[in-house]
Amino acid sequence: MAEGYTIKSIDQFEEMEGSGGATWRLARKTLGAEAFGFNIVDIEAGGEIPAHDHSGDNQEEVFVILEGQGTLVTDGEEHAAPAGTFCRLAPEVNRTIRNNSDGTVRALLIGVPVDSGYVQMPWG
Repeated sequence: MAEGYTIKSIDQFEEMEGSGGATWRLARKTLGAEAFGFNIVDIEAGGEIPAHDHSGDNQEEVFVILEGQGTLVTDGEEHAAPAGTFCRLAPEVNRTIRNNSDGTVRALLIGVPVDSGYVQMPWG
């Protein structure tokens, strides 16, 4: 492995079976990232990831629906989330992704503590 970077395909990510018909692809762990968390989750038809918030660790998340037709649930409110949908979630928002469709939903979940020290680029 080269110094300073890691290149892997999604099929090389370590997998972990989760509850609710979700298979987690441990992207952060497999790539060795340390500055923020991110994983891929495949949710089978009728499944969902566990509902949760990040009030305790002050983590902001971004959910990106990569494939399929998901449903984002934020504080009990359902939102249609087809592939290409992005959602930013403040730490206190209760959230989950449901799969009410007949196919698999694949999502990218990215998280970092709000007080991580991130400094925005001047252009955006």
